[in-house]
Amino acid sequence: MKNKKFLLTTILMLALSMFLAACGGGNEEGGTDTDEKEKTDDAPKFMSILTGGTGGTYFPLGGAFANIVSDATGIDTNAETTGASAENMQSLKDGKGEIAFTQTDIASYATEGKLMFEGNAVENIQAIGTLYPETIQIVTTEKSGITSVEDLKGKKVSIGAPGSGTAANAEQILEIHGITLEDIQKQDLSFDESVNGIKDGNIDAAFVTAGTPTGAVEELSATETVVIVPVEAAKAEELIAKYPYYTKDEVPSGTYKLASAVPTVAVQAMLVVSSDLSEQVVYDITKSIFENLDQVTHAKAEQISADKALNGVGIDVHPGAQKYFDEQGITAE
Repeated sequence: MKNKKFLLTTILMLALSMFLAACGGGNEEGGTDTDEKEKTDDAPKFMSILTGGTGGTYFPLGGAFANIVSDATGIDTNAETTGASAENMQSLKDGKGEIAFTQTDIASYATEGKLMFEGNAVENIQAIGTLYPETIQIVTTEKSGITSVEDLKGKKVSIGAPGSGTAANAEQILEIHGITLEDIQKQDLSFDESVNGIKDGNIDAAFVTAGTPTGAVEELSATETVVIVPVEAAKAEELIAKYPYYTKDEVPSGTYKLASAVPTVAVQAMLVVSSDLSEQVVYDITKSIFENLDQVTHAKAEQISADKALNGVGIDVHPGAQKYFDEQGITAE
């Protein structure tokens, strides 16, 4: 009888031990197999990186980033052509993408509900980080005779795709020079359409906000003598005083066969994500991009660095991206 009671007691204690072990965790740090499974399960199976037109800088960079993220995370990621910054913010709000390129000024407008986002604030975006200067290039050709911003009055000028960041930049730069959109024959064209319009003689000049060199403008320089209209220092300072997200910049000599550097202004390109993405997923995205820039062949990759990614962000950083920067000891300057 005693042996039977002892055996029964032993079985009960063994069963209790197994139960407690199952509940108590599978590793020394208190994590569990269930926790690890949940981290995996909250990752999407597919992600879209919203870029811009094929003639700009966002699209080729987006393609390279998509390949890097796919390889590093196992999440099928691709780059989509779009109308760029403002459209990308709206698309993230509508759940039509997970990652997007945008200008820092446009991201601020979106989260604050200003300008083109008035009454339509975007509340579900957070930053990964800034990437490189987005140079405002006022593009024309030697035969147009245009050499100053003031010369744009009365001319056919493309200010970029409707609702784009370029359109906002164009209006603000014209404003600083005492010009309104009514003073020009405004055209709302993408970069590729703008360049083709200049080639065909249908427009006189175009605003292009993109990293230099910009593919569409390089194509133009193959057949025409390209002129970049300067934004002189005094006007640049006036612009920055009113709109602090601008910085002074220049288009370097040799770009588009230019004989000398041309002064202008810039905003910054940045990557943003849907705030619905988990901390782990965004950490993996951030880490994969900034630690594999050697796989990006576009010239702009040389200007992208994790060390500078928190400078000028202007909106909240996603906790996953912040975790990566904290690990690297990176802070905003």
